[in-house]
Amino acid sequence: FGGQEIDAGNILVGDMMAFINYTMMIVMSFMMISMMAIMLPRANVAAERLAEVLAVKPSINDKSEKERVHRDAWSGRVAFEEVSFRFPDADEDVLSGIGFTAEPGQTTAIIGSTGSGKSTLVNLLPRLFDVTGGRITIDGVDIRDVGLHELRDIIGVVPQKGFLFSGDIASNIRYGRPDASDGEVERAADIAQASGFIAEKEDGYASEIAQGGDNVSGGQKQRLAIARAVAKDPKIFIFDDSFSALDYRTDTELRRALAHELSGRTIIIVAQRIATILRADKIIVLDEGRVAGIGTHRELLTDCEVYREIAASQLSEEELAS
Repeated sequence: FGGQEIDAGNILVGDMMAFINYTMMIVMSFMMISMMAIMLPRANVAAERLAEVLAVKPSINDKSEKERVHRDAWSGRVAFEEVSFRFPDADEDVLSGIGFTAEPGQTTAIIGSTGSGKSTLVNLLPRLFDVTGGRITIDGVDIRDVGLHELRDIIGVVPQKGFLFSGDIASNIRYGRPDASDGEVERAADIAQASGFIAEKEDGYASEIAQGGDNVSGGQKQRLAIARAVAKDPKIFIFDDSFSALDYRTDTELRRALAHELSGRTIIIVAQRIATILRADKIIVLDEGRVAGIGTHRELLTDCEVYREIAASQLSEEELAS
């Protein structure tokens, strides 16, 4: 229509362009109004959900300052005393009647089939969950009587999936202990068998790490996560299937370094591979949330059917015989 009017000489091209521009401004304004009509209810629902999260009261709390137990030094002796645990709203216990002791200077291993409760068990120690029956003690003190900050300060946890943060290698290793010296960082990397691949990088410990560790391999990510826990220098180490991405040679060298360099510490290892725990001082076998056997590798091969089945599925007859 505007083109016909221009052709007839009734309006100018500039008038037509001005009309189009002003019309577009009006149309865009109405579009924005429509978008706001959609976004405002969404924002309201999101705000309500956020408010619900902020209003939740933590189920795991510290006792009052007067009731807490403080110690200047901990040896790290961990004892599970008839521990049971059930998730909220669950019908059955995930763990039932768990009892064992992890001594300082020893390696205590936990093994079992998928879903037997291994990770849940070790998550009870730093109080990511609280026991629903029995108690867990460190040096004879119920962990619920210790402040969360003090409790978690003496525990170093390496989860199944090691997570790295954006920054450099050194800052990731120092995450649990920001005041660690360069020498302590390098020692932690040596123990975790990470110094080799770090030395191959052009910038060494200053090499950049992407968020989540996307620019390093799974094995390198696990070793850096282990180095982070070692650099923290806690009394108790928990390795929750943290060696799964390592080859057997690196696994062996890492376990040897842990035993040699971290003597006097309590080491708890959750593992799927028999080879990882063969030389543990004590092995706890879990089966459907219960302890099926406790002992050394040789003892369990003789006395524990569940352990024999796991071993037979992973080791050859010659290895079992030797």
